[in-house]
Amino acid sequence: MCFLENGYHQTGVRDIANRAGISLGNLYNHFPGKHDVLAEIAALERSELEPFLKLLAKNSAAPVVLEKFVTAYAKYLAVPENVILTIELTSEAIRKPDIGALFLANRNELVTALATVIQRGIADGDFRSIPDPRHVSQMIIELIEGSAYSSVLGGASKRKIIGGLKDFIFAAVRKN
Repeated sequence: MCFLENGYHQTGVRDIANRAGISLGNLYNHFPGKHDVLAEIAALERSELEPFLKLLAKNSAAPVVLEKFVTAYAKYLAVPENVILTIELTSEAIRKPDIGALFLANRNELVTALATVIQRGIADGDFRSIPDPRHVSQMIIELIEGSAYSSVLGGASKRKIIGGLKDFIFAAVRKN
């Protein structure tokens, strides 16, 4: 919450301890510093991705799985707190390669799961031939994230954003 409300750089370890209702010494017993709190957030992010990974692992038809994923992930990301925290943490992950590697590992797992769905859709004849499903999966995730940011910043309705996302994504992958 401190990172969300004040930003990573404006938050001190004492702020985190006060917000958590624990002593500074107790916080230091668990985390040597603020950087380690950020590493723990990366680990927690992995558990937040679990429902999306499970959704992508379903054996339903690839177009059905893709549509459900786009809807669920866009709704999750379009919560203002998620957008703010993601932007805050991403900027710090770019500055600190070890933190970036943790968040990138989470991202790669999501990209791989989505690429598997796209590959299955290609094999089943539901999606057009795509030379690099992993690259397309990365772009789909970035499109969803960017749309969520725009939705929160611009106040656009999630329903409109999600409808447009699905139209665009399916136009890009669906077999003509």
